[in-house]
Amino acid sequence: MSKKLVVGLSGNLTRPSKTKAFISHIVAEVASSTGAASTVFDIEDLGQSFPLARRIGDLDPLARSIVERLLGADVLVVGSPTFKGSYTGLFKHFFDLLDPSSLRGKPVILAATGGGDRHSLVVEHQLRPLFGFFEALTLPTAIYASDKDFADGVLVSEAIHSRVRQAVAEACRVAGTPRSVGLAA
Repeated sequence: MSKKLVVGLSGNLTRPSKTKAFISHIVAEVASSTGAASTVFDIEDLGQSFPLARRIGDLDPLARSIVERLLGADVLVVGSPTFKGSYTGLFKHFFDLLDPSSLRGKPVILAATGGGDRHSLVVEHQLRPLFGFFEALTLPTAIYASDKDFADGVLVSEAIHSRVRQAVAEACRVAGTPRSVGLAA
C-alpha cells in the first residue's frame, strides 16, 4: 500500500481524554501497518478563528493547514465528543466547513469511549451523528471501548485490541483500492 498519511481528530475539549488516547492508539496501529506518517488533533487545535468561520478560507493559517492535512489523509480516525453543549456544536461546525466530495471513498474509523453499562447509549449519542455524515461518502467502521477497557488511560482489553486490528485491516484494504471522487450529492 502506498499511502502516506493517517490523521486522527478528537472532538473532545478535555485533555487528556480516553477518546483521544483511543484515537491515538488506532492511528498508531494504522500508521505501523502502512508505514505512513501520522498525527492526531483535537478540535481545539483549530484555534479561535474556527468557531466564526463560514468556510475553510476564513480559518487562520494554522487551522487551515490542519484541515488540509485531514483532507489529504489516506485514512481518518475520528472520535466524537461526548455530545454535550458546545462540544457538539463545534464538531458539527467542523464537518459543515468541509466539502463532502473531498472525503468520498476515504476509509474512516469512528471511535467512542464511555461507561461500560451504557454501550448502546454511547454509540447512539456519539457515533450515530458521525455515521450520518460519513456513510454517504465512505464505509465507516466504528469501534467502541468502555471505561473498563482502559487502565491508567492505556487500552488493556484484548477484545478491543482485536477489533482495532480488524478495523485497521479493513481501512488498509479500502485505502489500497483506487477511489473515485465524484460530485457531492
